[in-house]
Amino acid sequence: MDADFNDAGKPDLLAHEQTYHGFSILLRWCMLGLATVISALTVCFATPGGFLGAVAVGIAVFAVGYAILVRHEEKQPLSLWVEGR
Repeated sequence: MDADFNDAGKPDLLAHEQTYHGFSILLRWCMLGLATVISALTVCFATPGGFLGAVAVGIAVFAVGYAILVRHEEKQPLSLWVEGR
């Protein structure tokens, strides 16, 4: 391996990192949607909570999931070589 490994000028690596970042965001939104739907359907049909309980649980799961999964990722820059990554 070369001791002077500096790929800051290579556009292929930046494009790959941006694609990976976009795919990661897509997966986070899919996980959030599935968690919300599964928990709401479980409360609606498998417990006496009913429809209003399912809506309340769905909103709560979505809010917590958004705060943990999505909002954290929005603050990170797309470029690998930006300070604070």
